This record gives sequence, structure tokens and C-alpha cells, in this order.
Amino acid sequence: MKPKKAKWSTSALNKTTGSINKVGLLTENYGQNCPSKEPITHGTIVIKIGGSTLGNHDTTLRDLVALRQEGFNPIVVHGGGKVITEWMGKQGVRPKFVGGLRVTDAASLDIAIAVLTGLINKTLVSSILAIGGKAIGISGADGGMLTGRMKDPELGLVGSITKVNPEPIKAILDFGYIPVIAPVAVHSSDGSSYDGTLLNINADTAAGEIAAALGADRLLFLTDVEGVLDSSHRLIPRLTERQATGLMHSNVAQGGMIPKLEACVTALRHGSVAQIVDGRNKGALHDTVTGKSIGTRIG
Repeated sequence: MKPKKAKWSTSALNKTTGSINKVGLLTENYGQNCPSKEPITHGTIVIKIGGSTLGNHDTTLRDLVALRQEGFNPIVVHGGGKVITEWMGKQGVRPKFVGGLRVTDAASLDIAIAVLTGLINKTLVSSILAIGGKAIGISGADGGMLTGRMKDPELGLVGSITKVNPEPIKAILDFGYIPVIAPVAVHSSDGSSYDGTLLNINADTAAGEIAAALGADRLLFLTDVEGVLDSSHRLIPRLTERQATGLMHSNVAQGGMIPKLEACVTALRHGSVAQIVDGRNKGALHDTVTGKSIGTRIG
């Protein structure tokens, strides 16, 4: 019997180039004058995955196991917004959003922590184990891996990361396991009433900060879209840091793509090359790491 795929729904758990000329931004020829990056044959790769990329034809978890066996050091950071919303509904808690970001009060935080660090994290770990891999599930609170502070009082207990301690991740890698990380942080000790409070962290942001702290070779976002699209909705194959920043400032990149691009820029400034690819495609993760040109590469 084949092992079941990981699903995060509650039913499972109960070469085109583009140009823009908008808002004063200079026209760019995307994909030109970008530094090349050869396929890496070993190294550290931070991979952010979302529940929408894990489907019946998805090979992400098998790709993870294969990469580990081939000598890579894959590190998984996962989100879980949709499942959190489902469980909030079950508990009669209605989600609120400000500027596209979830507002997290005390009741919402309890649900978010339970879903992220428990339901989703352990489902991913068990699914990796079921196909012959070795994984350990942790959160950013474990070992003081992620320290943060409240991002905006309007957002409640949503944090921005102020410090990353990569030692717990390195220890897991040293023992031959794949770290699977839930995006939760501990509020820094700043003398406020929030000292030691758990904070909900955007998973894209967490992935970028972890990649930067580790000096990872690559940061990969597995999404449910082709990659970054231009103003004509065409795939942009390559972006420089300046071009990525321009897309955000011109509002061509919107919604969930903004924290991804911000994370890519953060990692890029610390030596990583970042890619945003459609994780629903068979072999997407393995193909990206081994040099096949898919999605959007930043750097």
C-alpha cells in the first residue's frame, strides 16, 4: 500500500520577458543582466511550502527525502493559514484582517499555535517518515530559534523577527534529519508585558530570515502560481534585487507575493539565491535544485 500524501484540509486531518512602466518606474527587461547560478550539488536549501501545493500529484515530500539522500541539507518552513481559518470557524472565532494580514488576538493565537505546531507540523513529519525519510518537527520557539516583537498593535500577536538562532536547525541537520519548522516566535525580553509571549509569524518572512541566518545556498518558495507575474500577467523568469523591489513599490506584486519577494531580497543580501516556483507540478522541487529553469529566480 502506498503511503498517503500529506493534506492539510480538515477532511484529511479529521520565455517570456515583461516590462512595466507604472507609477514612475523605469521600464525593465526582466531576465537580462541577472547573474547565473549553476545547479548546486550539495548545500543548504530552505524550502517554504504551503498546504495548497500538496495534492494528489505532488512530489514535494518525496523530493525532500531524495535531496537529503543525495547530500543536500533541506530545511522546511511551513504555513497553514487556511487550516487555521477552518479551525477558527469550528471554534466560532471569526478571522479579522488588516492590510491582508491576519489579526491575532489571544483566542486566535491559541488556535494558530495548536494548528501550526501540532496538526500541520506533525502531519508533515509523519508523512516524511512514511516514505522513508527522517524528519524532526519543531517551532521557532524551540531552542529560542526565533525571537521577535509585535509587528503592529493593530495586528495583535503577530510578530516581526528580531533574531534567529540557527543552532537548533544545525543540530538536527548534523544528525541526518530534515528540520520541519512551524513559524512561531517568542517575544523578546524588552521589559514589556509581552516578554516571553508566543507570536504568530508570517511563514514567508520566517523562511527568508532563517535562510539569511544560515547563509543558505538557496531559498525556495513552493506556491500555487507559476511564479512572479508582470503587469500583463506573464511569468517573469529572472529578477534582480532592484527589479524585485520595484515590483513591490509599483503594486505589480500584490497580496501574498509581497512577503515572498521581501523574504527573497532578505536572503539574497546574505548570499542566497531565491526562487518562487509552482509546487503543484510533479518534481518541481527536485527540478529547481538540479538546475531546471522554472518559476522566477531572484538573484
